[in-house]
Amino acid sequence: MPKVPVYYYSSVSNLTGRFAEHLAAVDGRPVFNLADAMVRRREAGGPWVLLTPSYKAGNADEVTLPAPVRSFLRSPMNRRRLIGIIGSGNRNFGVYYQAAARQLAQLSGRPVLFEFELSGTPEDVERCVEILDRLDAAVAAG
Repeated sequence: MPKVPVYYYSSVSNLTGRFAEHLAAVDGRPVFNLADAMVRRREAGGPWVLLTPSYKAGNADEVTLPAPVRSFLRSPMNRRRLIGIIGSGNRNFGVYYQAAARQLAQLSGRPVLFEFELSGTPEDVERCVEILDRLDAAVAAG
């Protein structure tokens, strides 16, 4: 059964990137880094999931969604094919924890499939793989 790809963005800390790499290693899931301009400029070939960090740390005027994610979502086709969101965050952000994933879910009408803190735990990776495997089955069933 084909696996729905995960497109992700990770800053220089690579916390979100490590989680994406674990998904690829544990599950064989295709992951694509939106920090790569070539990835950002293309359109997803079918249904896809976004893995995004949140950067809002207490300033209400701060933009929560990273610029490379916003760039990828400028494509109407990419917005249409987005089927779910995974959020990465830091609980130190308080009410802004997972702000990017939650705001995008509200704006797009797509569900937040999973949330984790920092680079996640092995248990977080296992749980996310289970969720994505069920999503693969649902997509395959049409």
